[in-house]
Amino acid sequence: NLIVAHHPIVFKGLKKLTGKNYVERTVIKAIKNNIALFAIHTNLDHVPTGVNKRIGDLLGIAKPRILRPKEDTLNKLVVFVPSNHVNEVSQALFDAGAGNIGDYDSCSFRTKGMGTFRGGEDSNPFVGVPGSKHEEEEEMISVVVPNHLLGSVVSSLMTVHPYEEPAFDVFPMKNKNPVLGSGMVGDLEAPEAINAFLNRIKTTFNCGSVRHTEPVKDKVQRIAWCGGAGSFLLHDAKLAGADVFITGDFKYHEFFDADGALVIADIGHFESEQFTKELILEFLERNFSTFAIRLSEVNTNPIHYL
Repeated sequence: NLIVAHHPIVFKGLKKLTGKNYVERTVIKAIKNNIALFAIHTNLDHVPTGVNKRIGDLLGIAKPRILRPKEDTLNKLVVFVPSNHVNEVSQALFDAGAGNIGDYDSCSFRTKGMGTFRGGEDSNPFVGVPGSKHEEEEEMISVVVPNHLLGSVVSSLMTVHPYEEPAFDVFPMKNKNPVLGSGMVGDLEAPEAINAFLNRIKTTFNCGSVRHTEPVKDKVQRIAWCGGAGSFLLHDAKLAGADVFITGDFKYHEFFDADGALVIADIGHFESEQFTKELILEFLERNFSTFAIRLSEVNTNPIHYL
């Protein structure tokens, strides 16, 4: 009663359900049979363990990095804590997902200072007396928090902080998020002859063909890639110093934009994403061991090759 998919069946809004096309027919069939449709398209494209990581594994690239990191996804959370509760509050923030920077976790900055406050007559201060100004040695804790975890991190902060009214600030950051974004880039263990590499990706991804631009080097090592339609990342691939950019759905005139800087290798949209269902299967089996899971064997690629 649940279908988990990479591509959604509905890309545009549906204003009627008459069954006139395959999208409407699919939705009607799902509704009639009480089947939920759950699609995780760009979500799975943008995470470091998703579609592009699986492509990198197949290419033999051990430590890929995001090709175009996303902006406006991070916040700086600053909170002021009495000195004898710093470790407890810090650990609660880390446990909720704060303080992760790239391959590092439990990252924070702390500085000591003096906090002052005066509680009103209805207050119940953790330290001090209502109506009297109080000074308390405190530490400022500063951590990075991604947008999607901000609510849970603040909730954890409010739960564990000893003060009745914790003082904290949230600042949106313009920094790029190194572990979230489009495409990936990385290096092969050793340089590889360009023709051998093109033939290898043709075999690995079961391509009917690989459309590519003229080779500019005899050997290649730095590879950039994007599952699906990734022509929008060509400039990023150039800036990253890639020798080859692998993706799908390049248009004729876009091939000229390689401009002798690298080799564009178009392996096809479906071909670049075909192993995504195995990625989803592994995740479900790892996290929901009691579920009955069936991996679809239907090939939905609409493109065929002679």
